[in-house]
Amino acid sequence: MTQSTIATPAGMEITGQIKSGYAQILTPAALALVAKLSRTFESRRQELLAVRVAQAKRLDAGQRPDFLAETAPIRAADWRIAPVPAALECRRVEITGPVERKMVINAFNSGADSYMADFEDSNTPNWDNQITGQINMVDAVRKSISLEQNGKHYKLNDKVATLLVRPRGWHLDEKHVLIDGKRVSGAIFDFALFMFHNAKEQLANGAGPYFYLPKLESHLEARLWNDVFVMTQNELGLPQGTIKATVLIETILAAFEMEEILYELKDHSAGLNAGRWDYIFSCIKKFKLDKDFCLADRAKVTMTSPFMRSYALLLLKTCHKRGAPAIGGMAALIPIKNDPEKNEVAMNGVRTDKARDATDGYDGGWVAHPGLVELAMAEFKKVLGDKPNQFDKQRMDVAVTAADLLNFQPEAPITEAGLRYNINVGIHYLGSWLTGNGCVPIHNLMEDAATAEISRSQVWQWIRSAKGVLEDGRKVTADMVRALIPEELAKVKEVAGDSPSYARAAQIFEEMSTSESFAEFLTLPLYEEI
Repeated sequence: MTQSTIATPAGMEITGQIKSGYAQILTPAALALVAKLSRTFESRRQELLAVRVAQAKRLDAGQRPDFLAETAPIRAADWRIAPVPAALECRRVEITGPVERKMVINAFNSGADSYMADFEDSNTPNWDNQITGQINMVDAVRKSISLEQNGKHYKLNDKVATLLVRPRGWHLDEKHVLIDGKRVSGAIFDFALFMFHNAKEQLANGAGPYFYLPKLESHLEARLWNDVFVMTQNELGLPQGTIKATVLIETILAAFEMEEILYELKDHSAGLNAGRWDYIFSCIKKFKLDKDFCLADRAKVTMTSPFMRSYALLLLKTCHKRGAPAIGGMAALIPIKNDPEKNEVAMNGVRTDKARDATDGYDGGWVAHPGLVELAMAEFKKVLGDKPNQFDKQRMDVAVTAADLLNFQPEAPITEAGLRYNINVGIHYLGSWLTGNGCVPIHNLMEDAATAEISRSQVWQWIRSAKGVLEDGRKVTADMVRALIPEELAKVKEVAGDSPSYARAAQIFEEMSTSESFAEFLTLPLYEEI
C-alpha cells in the first residue's frame, strides 16, 4: 500500500510505507490533529531547541547553572498540583519497555502497578516500530491484544497495570511525515496519534490518557507541553485536566527548575521521576569542557554519589511539597538465569536500590524486567504497608543547594576495564539499535539509549579532560580508544553474532567518541541511518 491509498491533510506528505493495518492509525482525522498541533507549536519547539544550544554554549564557556531568580516567587508561593486521579494514586512499582507486542502484553501482566509504554529511549524509532507500536496501544487499551509466537499464546490478564505512554523528546523529528515541507516533531506525532485513538476509550475504562515526558531542560519546555495538552483536549472535546503527565527529571538543567516544571503542568501533572541514567549523561554532556569535571568509571557513579543523592532528595522533597507523586528511577539490573551466585548479587542490588527509595519517601520506582516486579514491590510494601503512596512524607529536613547538585563525585577510579566496558556496551547497543531493537540486555544490565549515552560521552570526555587518566597512570587518548575498538568489537560479535550492524556501530562509536565536536544525542545521527 502507498500513500495514495490514504487521505492526508493538505500540506502533509507521508514517505513511510503504508503496510497492512497502518491505515487504521493514519486516519484522516488523526493526521489532521497531528497537522494542527504541528502548525501551531512547531515554531515554539524550534525556538526552545535554539535556547538549548545557546545555554550549552554558555556552559561550555564556564557558566554554572543556578536556581532561577525570575521564578523565585513560584518557588516561594503556596500551591499544589491538581489531585491525581485514582488510577495514578498507587504506583509503587512501574515497569518500562518498548512498544513491541509481546513485551507490551508481558508488561501489562507483570504485576506492576503501572506500565510505561516507551516510544522513546528503549525503542528504535524506525517507521515500523512507531506505527506498529500505535497499533499495539490501540489493541491493548481495548484489551484485545494477543499474540501467537513459538507455540505460545499471549493475551492480557483480567488485572493489568495502569498504562502511561512516553512519546519522543522535543529534539527528535519524525522524518517520514512532512508538514509544509518540514519534518513533524516526533513528540507531537506520537502523542497526537495515541490521544486521538485512545483517550476516550481509556476514560470509559476508568483511567485516562497518562504520559511520561522525556528530556525536558526547562519549565518553558514544560509550558509547551501544557499548551499542547490544552489544545488537544479542546480538539477532542475532553475536559481540561484529563491528560496527566509525569516529567522525567533527567537533565541537570531541569533539576534546577523542578518546582517551575510542576507549576507549568499543575493541572496536568502526575509528578516527577528521577531518570538517573539520562541525568548522568546530561551532567557529562553539559560540563564536557569543564576542566574541573570528570567522573569515574560508569559503574562507580551510583545513586549514593553526592550529586545523585542531592538530586534524588531534592526531587522527592519538591514533589511532596506540591502534592505530586515522586517516582524513583530505573534499576538496570536484570535476573541472571544461568548463574545463581551472580543472580543473587544482582537481586540484592535491586533490593538495596528500592529499599533506599522507599525509605527516603519515594512513592514508587522503576524496573526493566517482569522478574523484578515482585522483589521491588516487597521493598516498597515493607515501608508503605497498605498505603498507596507517601505523599504525606514531606522531608523538611532536606536542604539542597546549587553546589550540592554540582558536587560531581567520584572522579576516580578510571580503569582500562571501565574504558573497555564503555566501548563494548556502546558498540553492542548501537549495533542492536540499528537493527530495530532499542532495549538490549548486555552484561546482565538492561541497556537503552540513556545508558549507552553515558558510555560514549564518558569516553569522549575522558579523552579531553586532564583528569581522564587511568589508575595505572596512562592518559586516555583517541589513539588508545581506536586501538581498543577492534578488540571490543570482536568480543561483541562472539556474544551477539556477526551482523554487519556491529561493524557499522564500531565505526559510529569511534567517530562519536574521538571527533572534535560532541554529538548532542547519539540517536540523532543514528536516526538518519535507519
